[in-house]
Amino acid sequence: MFDEEDLAEIREAREEWQSEHVEPTVDRFGERKEQFRTDTGGQPVDRLYTPNDVADLDYDDDLGFPGEEPYTRGVYSTGYRGRLWTMRQYAGMGTAEETNERFHYLLDEGQTGLSLAFDLPTQMGYDSDDAMAAGEVGRSGVAIDSLRDFETVFEGIPLDDVSTSMTINAPASVLLAMYVALGDQQGVDREELRGTIQNDVLKEYVARNTYIHPPEPSMRIVTDVFEFAAEEIPNFNTISISGYHIREAGSTAAQEIAFTLGNGVEYVEAAIDAGLDVDEFAPQLSFFFASYNNILEEVAKFRAARRLWHSLMEERFDAEKPASKQLKFHTQTAGSTLTAQQVENNVVRVAYQALAAVLGGTQSLHTNGKDEALALPTEESVRTALRTQQILAHESGAADTIDPLAGSYYVESLTDDLEAEARDIIESVDERGGMLDSIDDGFVQREIQDVAYDRQKEIEDGERIVVGVNEFTVEEGGQEMDLEEVTEEDERRQIERLESVRADRDEEAAEAALETVRDAARGDRNLMPPLIEAVKAEATVGEICGVLREEFGEYGGGV
Repeated sequence: MFDEEDLAEIREAREEWQSEHVEPTVDRFGERKEQFRTDTGGQPVDRLYTPNDVADLDYDDDLGFPGEEPYTRGVYSTGYRGRLWTMRQYAGMGTAEETNERFHYLLDEGQTGLSLAFDLPTQMGYDSDDAMAAGEVGRSGVAIDSLRDFETVFEGIPLDDVSTSMTINAPASVLLAMYVALGDQQGVDREELRGTIQNDVLKEYVARNTYIHPPEPSMRIVTDVFEFAAEEIPNFNTISISGYHIREAGSTAAQEIAFTLGNGVEYVEAAIDAGLDVDEFAPQLSFFFASYNNILEEVAKFRAARRLWHSLMEERFDAEKPASKQLKFHTQTAGSTLTAQQVENNVVRVAYQALAAVLGGTQSLHTNGKDEALALPTEESVRTALRTQQILAHESGAADTIDPLAGSYYVESLTDDLEAEARDIIESVDERGGMLDSIDDGFVQREIQDVAYDRQKEIEDGERIVVGVNEFTVEEGGQEMDLEEVTEEDERRQIERLESVRADRDEEAAEAALETVRDAARGDRNLMPPLIEAVKAEATVGEICGVLREEFGEYGGGV
């Protein structure tokens, strides 16, 4: 790039520019801030970046070409010129019928992949008629109690025609069993099933708390899914290792990388300990990141994460297949940045966040609806969110060349800095015995909480501007919006549907299938085949998870 003589000349010229132009200007007019930093109090941002900031960059070792190691510039050689990212709009609307209607609407509007959101009882492994589910049925997504609900959700949607992402963790194996069972019912070859199951229970102990079992049996379930999928559904991603919720809990970009990849390391180690070969299951691992408002930081984050994962898989696990070392990821725009005030501003926030994800090379993308700070999104707002992606794909030019910000002195420097900081955090985690021990002693939670506290204080003190919230506010009294609503009647109808399933099914077959699940849980047989047979016998999510609760126990907090 530049030899030592060139770099010396640039340093000298910069010093001259600093003294002759910058210092007099700053003395006279000042600057907006004494210290500029990336989002959430992350990396310091210098006034100017030059070749000296990337003097140690080696193109072959640090960047390479798209589709080649270390994958900094992307995992596919043609980027989006061959195929655009999958456009997924997160949808789960109270009842199975409403969700099916929304899915058909989105597919008709040009969505290229489905993304299924579940209500809180389903996420926690409870049926809709359980006392623990009261008042929450269908509130945050669709209520799924039995295979019959899944049949309704996907009515008129052949599973070999779509890729489906399911945001479910503790009972992920049960919902995956339903998807496989539905595919069998439709006559779809299991090798044709495509999609992703989130299945990331470790981040639940850190950020979301929708866990069921203690870590050890939870990791057993995860690795059972890995083993089953490698043999039966090779085109389905077995886990979406999620940094999204870690970032939404308040982390910096570097922490998001470090704790997410740290969880990934823990899953790989657990699978290897269970006797699996890294090159058999690692190609089916996927990741899930947030995209925030600081565009250049987010681009650098995605690039750094790809390079670091490649290094970890080579250095720690001797992975040989290229696919085992490629970090492929879904991105969702940042829900926590959406504001209830001046909701139209959220359209702009989402567009910038989507741009960052695309410039960073995401494999699939969900763009939030503008009204998601208030309720489930309406058809109008979800259409606008989808159109945001379509305009980005077909009108902006951002998808026409691969890794377009590569070579930027700032972006390359920031990529290096984020990778270095993330690696330092991972080393701190290693010194504590890994992610499980680091969660157990509260290290991960404290690190995230400290950043979240500082950020909130900055907002309250006016040091961090949130447009429409603490600056540029307007009176909004009396404004009415069309919002989606889940009613008590919806909950009643879902419970009646569940009662009908139990009344109509072969009770002996359901009980026998549940006992088979119990036997598998007590032994070392892979859980997935018994789970598939149980859902086919119309055993419910709550009944299956109830058996697993009895055998594996419940986690009460504190790993």
